[in-house]
Amino acid sequence: MEGAAATLTVFSFLLTVLMIFWRPKGLNEAAAAVTGAALVLLSGSVTMGDLKTIAATVSGAAITILATIVTAIVLESTGVFAWAAQGLVLRAKYSGIRLYWYINLVCFLMTIFFNNDGSILITTPILILLLHHLGLKNHQKIPYLLSGALVATASSAPIGVSNIVNLVSLNIVGMDLYDYTRMMFVPAMLGLLLFTALLFICTYRDLPKTISADRMLMRIPESRKFPHPLQEPPDLSAAKKRSGLIRNLLLFVLLIRIGIFTTSYFGIPIEWVAVGGSLVLLGWRWWHLKKPPADILVKTPWHVFIFAFGMYVIIYGLKNIGLTEQLMLLLKPAVTQHLLNTGMIMGLFMTVMSLLFNNHPALMIGTLAITQMGLTDLQLKMAYLANVAGSDIGSLILPCGTLASLMWMHLLRRNKIRIDWMDYTRVTFPVIPPTVIFTLICLYYWISYVV
Repeated sequence: MEGAAATLTVFSFLLTVLMIFWRPKGLNEAAAAVTGAALVLLSGSVTMGDLKTIAATVSGAAITILATIVTAIVLESTGVFAWAAQGLVLRAKYSGIRLYWYINLVCFLMTIFFNNDGSILITTPILILLLHHLGLKNHQKIPYLLSGALVATASSAPIGVSNIVNLVSLNIVGMDLYDYTRMMFVPAMLGLLLFTALLFICTYRDLPKTISADRMLMRIPESRKFPHPLQEPPDLSAAKKRSGLIRNLLLFVLLIRIGIFTTSYFGIPIEWVAVGGSLVLLGWRWWHLKKPPADILVKTPWHVFIFAFGMYVIIYGLKNIGLTEQLMLLLKPAVTQHLLNTGMIMGLFMTVMSLLFNNHPALMIGTLAITQMGLTDLQLKMAYLANVAGSDIGSLILPCGTLASLMWMHLLRRNKIRIDWMDYTRVTFPVIPPTVIFTLICLYYWISYVV
Protein backbone atom coordinates (compact mmCIF):
# COMPACT_ATOMS: atom_id res chain seq x y z
CA MET A 1 0.00 0.00 0.00
CA GLU A 2 2.84 2.39 0.85
CA GLY A 3 4.49 1.69 -2.51
CA ALA A 4 1.23 2.37 -4.36
CA ALA A 5 0.73 5.63 -2.41
CA ALA A 6 4.25 6.80 -3.26
CA THR A 7 3.81 5.92 -6.94
CA LEU A 8 0.48 7.75 -7.18
CA THR A 9 1.94 10.80 -5.39
CA VAL A 10 4.90 11.04 -7.77
CA PHE A 11 2.56 10.50 -10.73
CA SER A 12 0.29 13.29 -9.44
CA PHE A 13 3.24 15.67 -9.18
CA LEU A 14 4.52 14.94 -12.70
CA LEU A 15 1.00 15.15 -14.16
CA THR A 16 0.42 18.53 -12.48
CA VAL A 17 3.69 19.96 -13.80
CA LEU A 18 2.90 18.68 -17.30
CA MET A 19 -0.58 20.25 -17.22
CA ILE A 20 0.85 23.60 -16.03
CA PHE A 21 3.39 23.65 -18.88
CA TRP A 22 1.02 22.33 -21.56
CA ARG A 23 -2.21 24.07 -20.47
CA PRO A 24 -4.52 21.96 -22.69
CA LYS A 25 -7.40 24.09 -24.01
CA GLY A 26 -6.22 27.00 -21.88
CA LEU A 27 -6.54 25.05 -18.64
CA ASN A 28 -5.99 27.28 -15.61
CA GLU A 29 -2.96 26.34 -13.50
CA ALA A 30 -5.21 26.20 -10.41
CA ALA A 31 -7.26 23.42 -12.03
CA ALA A 32 -4.05 21.47 -12.62
CA ALA A 33 -2.97 21.92 -8.99
CA VAL A 34 -6.39 20.89 -7.64
CA THR A 35 -6.40 17.76 -9.83
CA GLY A 36 -2.97 16.76 -8.59
CA ALA A 37 -3.88 17.53 -4.97
CA ALA A 38 -7.03 15.40 -5.21
CA LEU A 39 -4.98 12.43 -6.45
CA VAL A 40 -2.47 12.92 -3.62
CA LEU A 41 -5.31 12.92 -1.07
CA LEU A 42 -6.72 9.76 -2.63
CA SER A 43 -3.31 8.11 -2.35
CA GLY A 44 -3.31 8.66 1.41
CA SER A 45 0.12 10.32 1.51
CA VAL A 46 -1.55 13.49 2.88
CA THR A 47 -4.03 13.22 5.75
CA MET A 48 -6.80 15.54 6.88
CA GLY A 49 -4.57 16.63 9.75
CA ASP A 50 -1.90 17.60 7.23
CA LEU A 51 -4.45 19.79 5.44
CA LYS A 52 -4.82 21.94 8.56
CA THR A 53 -1.05 22.43 8.69
CA ILE A 54 -0.98 23.28 4.99
CA ALA A 55 -3.83 25.78 5.33
CA ALA A 56 -2.07 27.51 8.22
CA THR A 57 1.15 27.73 6.18
CA VAL A 58 -0.37 28.97 2.92
CA SER A 59 -3.30 31.13 4.01
CA GLY A 60 -1.40 34.15 5.35
CA ALA A 61 0.81 34.41 2.26
CA ALA A 62 -2.11 33.93 -0.14
CA ILE A 63 -4.28 36.53 1.65
CA THR A 64 -1.40 39.03 1.55
CA ILE A 65 -0.84 38.52 -2.18
CA LEU A 66 -4.56 38.66 -3.01
CA ALA A 67 -4.99 41.87 -0.99
CA THR A 68 -2.01 43.38 -2.81
CA ILE A 69 -3.49 42.44 -6.17
CA VAL A 70 -6.81 44.04 -5.13
CA THR A 71 -4.89 47.24 -4.35
CA ALA A 72 -3.31 47.12 -7.80
CA ILE A 73 -6.70 46.54 -9.45
CA VAL A 74 -8.16 49.58 -7.66
CA LEU A 75 -5.32 51.76 -8.96
CA GLU A 76 -5.64 50.27 -12.43
CA SER A 77 -9.40 50.93 -12.50
CA THR A 78 -8.80 54.61 -11.65
CA GLY A 79 -6.46 54.97 -14.61
CA VAL A 80 -3.24 55.37 -12.63
CA PHE A 81 -1.26 52.84 -14.66
CA ALA A 82 -2.56 54.04 -18.03
CA TRP A 83 -1.59 57.57 -16.98
CA ALA A 84 1.85 56.29 -15.99
CA ALA A 85 2.29 54.48 -19.32
CA GLN A 86 1.63 57.67 -21.27
CA GLY A 87 3.98 59.51 -18.97
CA LEU A 88 6.70 57.03 -19.93
CA VAL A 89 6.36 57.89 -23.60
CA LEU A 90 6.31 61.63 -23.01
CA ARG A 91 9.33 61.50 -20.71
CA ALA A 92 11.21 59.30 -23.16
CA LYS A 93 11.32 62.36 -25.46
CA TYR A 94 11.22 60.36 -28.70
CA SER A 95 14.04 58.03 -27.57
CA GLY A 96 13.41 54.28 -27.82
CA ILE A 97 16.40 53.65 -25.55
CA ARG A 98 15.10 55.95 -22.83
CA LEU A 99 11.66 54.34 -23.12
CA TYR A 100 13.30 50.94 -22.57
CA TRP A 101 14.79 52.01 -19.26
CA TYR A 102 11.58 53.70 -18.11
CA ILE A 103 9.58 50.53 -18.83
CA ASN A 104 12.02 48.42 -16.85
CA LEU A 105 11.87 50.88 -13.97
CA VAL A 106 8.07 50.80 -13.89
CA CYS A 107 8.02 46.97 -14.00
CA PHE A 108 10.52 46.88 -11.13
CA LEU A 109 8.44 49.29 -9.04
CA MET A 110 5.22 47.40 -9.82
CA THR A 111 6.71 44.21 -8.38
CA ILE A 112 8.28 45.93 -5.38
CA PHE A 113 5.05 47.75 -4.47
CA PHE A 114 2.66 44.97 -5.48
CA ASN A 115 3.92 41.53 -6.59
CA ASN A 116 5.32 39.78 -9.63
CA ASP A 117 2.09 38.13 -10.80
CA GLY A 118 0.15 41.38 -10.42
CA SER A 119 2.90 43.24 -12.25
CA ILE A 120 2.68 40.84 -15.20
CA LEU A 121 -1.13 40.81 -15.30
CA ILE A 122 -1.51 44.61 -15.17
CA THR A 123 1.50 46.06 -16.97
CA THR A 124 1.67 43.63 -19.90
CA PRO A 125 -1.71 44.61 -21.44
CA ILE A 126 -0.90 48.30 -20.92
CA LEU A 127 2.51 47.92 -22.56
CA ILE A 128 1.00 45.98 -25.46
CA LEU A 129 -1.47 48.81 -26.07
CA LEU A 130 1.24 51.46 -25.72
CA LEU A 131 3.64 49.74 -28.12
CA HIS A 132 0.84 49.09 -30.61
CA HIS A 133 -0.10 52.76 -30.74
CA LEU A 134 3.53 53.68 -31.19
CA GLY A 135 3.32 51.77 -34.47
CA LEU A 136 6.16 49.37 -33.61
CA LYS A 137 6.62 46.12 -35.52
CA ASN A 138 6.51 42.75 -33.74
CA HIS A 139 10.29 42.36 -33.49
CA GLN A 140 10.56 45.90 -32.07
CA LYS A 141 7.97 45.18 -29.37
CA ILE A 142 9.74 42.06 -28.10
CA PRO A 143 12.70 43.77 -26.34
CA TYR A 144 10.35 46.01 -24.34
CA LEU A 145 7.91 43.24 -23.42
CA LEU A 146 10.58 40.63 -22.73
CA SER A 147 12.82 42.83 -20.60
CA GLY A 148 9.80 44.20 -18.71
CA ALA A 149 8.54 40.69 -17.90
CA LEU A 150 11.97 39.43 -16.88
CA VAL A 151 12.64 42.44 -14.67
CA ALA A 152 9.16 42.21 -13.11
CA THR A 153 9.68 38.56 -12.19
CA ALA A 154 13.29 38.86 -11.01
CA SER A 155 12.36 41.90 -8.89
CA SER A 156 10.44 39.66 -6.48
CA ALA A 157 13.79 38.56 -4.99
CA PRO A 158 14.80 41.70 -3.00
CA ILE A 159 11.77 41.65 -0.68
CA GLY A 160 9.90 38.48 0.26
CA VAL A 161 6.43 39.99 0.10
CA SER A 162 6.47 40.33 -3.71
CA ASN A 163 6.02 36.62 -4.44
CA ILE A 164 3.55 34.19 -2.93
CA VAL A 165 5.92 31.21 -2.98
CA ASN A 166 8.60 33.31 -1.23
CA LEU A 167 6.11 34.13 1.51
CA VAL A 168 4.96 30.52 1.92
CA SER A 169 8.52 29.22 2.21
CA LEU A 170 9.40 32.13 4.50
CA ASN A 171 6.89 30.76 7.00
CA ILE A 172 8.42 27.30 6.74
CA VAL A 173 11.94 28.44 7.69
CA GLY A 174 10.65 30.79 10.38
CA MET A 175 12.10 34.06 9.03
CA ASP A 176 10.27 37.39 9.12
CA LEU A 177 10.24 39.99 6.36
CA TYR A 178 12.61 42.26 8.25
CA ASP A 179 15.36 39.61 8.43
CA TYR A 180 14.71 38.59 4.84
CA THR A 181 15.08 42.14 3.55
CA ARG A 182 18.10 42.88 5.75
CA MET A 183 19.96 39.90 4.29
CA MET A 184 18.61 39.77 0.74
CA PHE A 185 17.86 43.30 -0.45
CA VAL A 186 21.42 44.47 -1.17
CA PRO A 187 22.74 41.33 -2.95
CA ALA A 188 19.49 40.95 -4.92
CA MET A 189 19.61 44.59 -6.02
CA LEU A 190 23.24 44.23 -7.10
CA GLY A 191 22.20 41.16 -9.07
CA LEU A 192 19.34 43.11 -10.67
CA LEU A 193 21.72 45.89 -11.74
CA LEU A 194 23.93 43.35 -13.53
CA PHE A 195 20.80 41.66 -14.86
CA THR A 196 19.39 44.82 -16.46
CA ALA A 197 22.79 45.80 -17.88
CA LEU A 198 23.19 42.40 -19.56
CA LEU A 199 19.58 42.53 -20.77
CA PHE A 200 20.23 45.88 -22.41
CA ILE A 201 23.34 44.58 -24.15
CA CYS A 202 21.45 41.56 -25.50
CA THR A 203 18.40 43.51 -26.71
CA TYR A 204 20.02 46.76 -27.86
CA ARG A 205 20.18 45.92 -31.56
CA ASP A 206 16.42 45.29 -31.75
CA LEU A 207 15.41 48.50 -29.95
CA PRO A 208 14.07 51.33 -32.12
CA LYS A 209 16.32 54.32 -31.56
CA THR A 210 13.48 56.83 -32.02
CA ILE A 211 9.75 56.70 -31.31
CA SER A 212 6.84 58.97 -32.18
CA ALA A 213 5.03 60.04 -29.01
CA ASP A 214 2.87 62.46 -31.04
CA ARG A 215 1.67 59.59 -33.20
CA MET A 216 0.66 57.58 -30.15
CA LEU A 217 -1.28 60.42 -28.56
CA MET A 218 -3.08 61.12 -31.83
CA ARG A 219 -4.13 57.48 -32.24
CA ILE A 220 -5.40 56.80 -28.72
CA PRO A 221 -9.05 57.81 -28.26
CA GLU A 222 -9.69 60.36 -25.55
CA SER A 223 -11.26 57.74 -23.28
CA ARG A 224 -8.14 55.60 -23.54
CA LYS A 225 -5.74 58.45 -22.82
CA PHE A 226 -7.04 59.03 -19.34
CA PRO A 227 -9.67 56.41 -18.45
CA HIS A 228 -12.53 57.58 -16.27
CA PRO A 229 -12.31 59.24 -13.78
CA LEU A 230 -8.94 60.59 -14.87
CA GLN A 231 -10.09 62.23 -18.09
CA GLU A 232 -7.93 64.68 -20.02
CA PRO A 233 -7.89 67.77 -17.78
CA PRO A 234 -9.38 70.86 -19.45
CA ASP A 235 -7.03 73.29 -17.71
CA LEU A 236 -3.91 73.53 -15.58
CA SER A 237 -5.89 73.50 -12.34
CA ALA A 238 -7.57 70.20 -13.25
CA ALA A 239 -4.22 68.71 -14.28
CA LYS A 240 -2.71 69.61 -10.92
CA LYS A 241 -5.71 68.14 -9.13
CA ARG A 242 -5.38 64.87 -11.04
CA SER A 243 -1.64 64.69 -10.37
CA GLY A 244 -2.28 65.33 -6.69
CA LEU A 245 -4.86 62.53 -6.58
CA ILE A 246 -2.46 60.06 -8.16
CA ARG A 247 0.37 61.16 -5.88
CA ASN A 248 -1.79 60.64 -2.80
CA LEU A 249 -2.87 57.17 -3.97
CA LEU A 250 0.72 56.10 -4.55
CA LEU A 251 1.82 57.53 -1.21
CA PHE A 252 -0.91 55.52 0.50
CA VAL A 253 0.34 52.35 -1.20
CA LEU A 254 3.85 53.20 0.02
CA LEU A 255 2.50 53.52 3.57
CA ILE A 256 0.87 50.09 3.24
CA ARG A 257 4.23 48.63 2.19
CA ILE A 258 6.03 50.29 5.08
CA GLY A 259 3.31 49.04 7.43
CA ILE A 260 3.80 45.46 6.24
CA PHE A 261 7.50 45.54 7.10
CA THR A 262 6.90 47.31 10.40
CA THR A 263 4.29 44.80 11.56
CA SER A 264 6.53 41.93 10.46
CA TYR A 265 9.30 43.26 12.71
CA PHE A 266 6.93 43.25 15.70
CA GLY A 267 5.51 39.82 14.89
CA ILE A 268 2.08 41.07 13.78
CA PRO A 269 0.55 39.11 10.84
CA ILE A 270 1.33 41.07 7.68
CA GLU A 271 -1.94 40.05 6.02
CA TRP A 272 -3.79 42.34 8.47
CA VAL A 273 -2.06 45.40 7.03
CA ALA A 274 -2.44 44.23 3.41
CA VAL A 275 -6.16 43.53 3.79
CA GLY A 276 -6.77 46.74 5.77
CA GLY A 277 -5.04 48.85 3.12
CA SER A 278 -6.97 47.26 0.25
CA LEU A 279 -10.28 47.76 2.08
CA VAL A 280 -9.50 51.45 2.64
CA LEU A 281 -8.78 51.91 -1.06
CA LEU A 282 -11.94 50.04 -2.03
CA GLY A 283 -13.98 52.21 0.33
CA TRP A 284 -12.37 55.39 -1.00
CA ARG A 285 -13.10 54.40 -4.58
CA TRP A 286 -16.73 53.59 -3.75
CA TRP A 287 -17.26 56.86 -1.87
CA HIS A 288 -15.20 59.25 -4.01
CA LEU A 289 -15.64 57.74 -7.49
CA LYS A 290 -19.02 56.02 -7.00
CA LYS A 291 -17.58 52.67 -8.11
CA PRO A 292 -18.82 49.76 -5.97
CA PRO A 293 -16.41 46.87 -5.35
CA ALA A 294 -18.41 44.33 -7.38
CA ASP A 295 -15.88 44.39 -10.23
CA ILE A 296 -13.11 43.37 -7.80
CA LEU A 297 -14.85 40.03 -7.27
CA VAL A 298 -14.50 39.35 -11.00
CA LYS A 299 -11.02 40.80 -11.56
CA THR A 300 -9.24 39.35 -8.51
CA PRO A 301 -7.35 36.14 -9.44
CA TRP A 302 -8.78 33.95 -6.68
CA HIS A 303 -7.13 30.99 -8.36
CA VAL A 304 -3.81 32.17 -6.87
CA PHE A 305 -4.86 30.88 -3.44
CA ILE A 306 -6.26 27.65 -4.92
CA PHE A 307 -3.05 27.10 -6.90
CA ALA A 308 -0.79 27.70 -3.89
CA PHE A 309 -2.86 25.43 -1.65
CA GLY A 310 -3.08 22.65 -4.24
CA MET A 311 0.65 22.75 -5.03
CA TYR A 312 1.57 22.64 -1.35
CA VAL A 313 -0.67 19.60 -0.82
CA ILE A 314 1.25 17.84 -3.60
CA ILE A 315 4.64 18.89 -2.22
CA TYR A 316 3.62 17.86 1.29
CA GLY A 317 2.74 14.45 -0.13
CA LEU A 318 6.22 14.19 -1.66
CA LYS A 319 7.66 15.09 1.74
CA ASN A 320 5.60 12.43 3.47
CA ILE A 321 6.81 9.69 1.08
CA GLY A 322 10.42 10.65 1.80
CA LEU A 323 11.45 12.66 -1.28
CA THR A 324 12.72 15.68 0.66
CA GLU A 325 14.59 13.34 2.99
CA GLN A 326 16.37 11.82 0.00
CA LEU A 327 17.27 15.28 -1.28
CA MET A 328 18.56 16.16 2.18
CA LEU A 329 20.82 13.11 2.25
CA LEU A 330 22.10 13.89 -1.24
CA LEU A 331 22.89 17.57 -0.64
CA LYS A 332 23.77 17.80 3.05
CA PRO A 333 27.45 16.73 2.88
CA ALA A 334 28.32 19.48 0.36
CA VAL A 335 25.93 22.12 1.71
CA THR A 336 27.33 21.99 5.26
CA GLN A 337 31.01 22.30 4.27
CA HIS A 338 31.18 26.09 3.91
CA LEU A 339 28.69 28.96 3.84
CA LEU A 340 29.63 29.79 0.25
CA ASN A 341 29.01 26.15 -0.67
CA THR A 342 25.61 26.40 1.02
CA GLY A 343 24.58 29.30 -1.18
CA MET A 344 26.09 28.18 -4.48
CA ILE A 345 24.87 24.58 -4.32
CA MET A 346 21.32 25.38 -3.21
CA GLY A 347 20.95 28.34 -5.59
CA LEU A 348 22.12 26.40 -8.65
CA PHE A 349 20.19 23.29 -7.60
CA MET A 350 17.04 25.37 -7.24
CA THR A 351 17.63 26.88 -10.71
CA VAL A 352 17.71 23.40 -12.26
CA MET A 353 14.68 22.24 -10.25
CA SER A 354 12.70 25.32 -11.32
CA LEU A 355 13.48 24.72 -14.98
CA LEU A 356 12.38 21.10 -14.70
CA PHE A 357 9.31 21.51 -12.50
CA ASN A 358 8.47 25.27 -12.29
CA ASN A 359 9.67 27.49 -9.45
CA HIS A 360 6.59 27.16 -7.23
CA PRO A 361 6.92 23.43 -6.48
CA ALA A 362 10.72 23.62 -6.72
CA LEU A 363 11.08 26.24 -3.97
CA MET A 364 8.64 24.41 -1.72
CA ILE A 365 10.55 21.14 -2.15
CA GLY A 366 13.89 22.86 -1.61
CA THR A 367 12.66 24.68 1.49
CA LEU A 368 11.29 21.52 3.08
CA ALA A 369 14.59 19.75 2.29
CA ILE A 370 16.81 22.34 3.98
CA THR A 371 14.66 22.32 7.12
CA GLN A 372 15.52 18.61 7.54
CA MET A 373 19.31 18.98 7.16
CA GLY A 374 20.03 20.04 10.72
CA LEU A 375 21.68 23.26 9.55
CA THR A 376 22.75 26.05 11.86
CA ASP A 377 20.51 29.11 11.89
CA LEU A 378 22.91 31.02 9.63
CA GLN A 379 23.27 28.10 7.20
CA LEU A 380 19.50 27.68 7.06
CA LYS A 381 18.95 31.34 6.21
CA MET A 382 21.74 31.28 3.62
CA ALA A 383 20.29 28.13 2.03
CA TYR A 384 16.80 29.59 1.94
CA LEU A 385 17.86 32.92 0.42
CA ALA A 386 19.97 31.06 -2.17
CA ASN A 387 16.89 28.98 -2.97
CA VAL A 388 14.97 32.21 -3.58
CA ALA A 389 17.68 33.53 -5.92
CA GLY A 390 17.53 30.32 -7.92
CA SER A 391 13.73 30.16 -8.07
CA ASP A 392 13.10 33.88 -8.71
CA ILE A 393 15.99 34.61 -11.10
CA GLY A 394 17.52 31.31 -12.26
CA SER A 395 14.09 29.97 -13.24
CA LEU A 396 13.83 32.66 -15.94
CA ILE A 397 16.23 30.82 -18.27
CA LEU A 398 13.19 29.10 -19.80
CA PRO A 399 9.65 30.56 -20.08
CA CYS A 400 8.27 27.48 -18.30
CA GLY A 401 10.36 28.19 -15.19
CA THR A 402 7.89 30.52 -13.45
CA LEU A 403 4.12 30.87 -13.27
CA ALA A 404 4.48 34.59 -14.09
CA SER A 405 6.36 33.77 -17.32
CA LEU A 406 3.69 31.28 -18.33
CA MET A 407 0.97 33.89 -17.76
CA TRP A 408 3.02 36.44 -19.73
CA MET A 409 3.37 34.08 -22.71
CA HIS A 410 -0.39 33.45 -22.57
CA LEU A 411 -1.13 37.20 -22.64
CA LEU A 412 1.13 37.67 -25.66
CA ARG A 413 -0.52 34.83 -27.58
CA ARG A 414 -3.96 36.25 -26.77
CA ASN A 415 -2.88 39.60 -28.22
CA LYS A 416 -1.37 37.93 -31.32
CA ILE A 417 2.22 38.89 -30.47
CA ARG A 418 4.53 36.11 -31.54
CA ILE A 419 7.56 35.27 -29.44
CA ASP A 420 8.98 31.74 -29.59
CA TRP A 421 11.37 29.96 -27.26
CA MET A 422 14.31 30.81 -29.54
CA ASP A 423 13.59 34.56 -29.18
CA TYR A 424 13.29 34.11 -25.43
CA THR A 425 16.36 31.94 -24.77
CA ARG A 426 18.56 34.00 -27.11
CA VAL A 427 18.34 36.66 -24.40
CA THR A 428 18.06 34.61 -21.22
CA PHE A 429 20.90 32.11 -21.75
CA PRO A 430 23.70 34.71 -21.79
CA VAL A 431 22.01 36.84 -19.08
CA ILE A 432 20.56 34.61 -16.35
CA PRO A 433 23.42 32.21 -15.40
CA PRO A 434 26.02 34.94 -14.72
CA THR A 435 23.38 36.95 -12.85
CA VAL A 436 22.52 34.01 -10.56
CA ILE A 437 26.16 33.24 -9.81
CA PHE A 438 26.96 36.91 -9.18
CA THR A 439 23.93 37.27 -6.89
CA LEU A 440 24.89 34.18 -4.88
CA ILE A 441 28.45 35.44 -4.41
CA CYS A 442 27.13 38.85 -3.31
CA LEU A 443 24.72 37.09 -0.95
CA TYR A 444 27.57 35.20 0.73
CA TYR A 445 29.72 38.28 1.28
CA TRP A 446 26.77 40.44 2.38
CA ILE A 447 25.51 37.89 4.92
CA SER A 448 29.05 37.44 6.21
CA TYR A 449 29.18 41.22 6.71
CA VAL A 450 25.78 41.88 8.33
CA VAL A 451 25.49 38.83 10.56
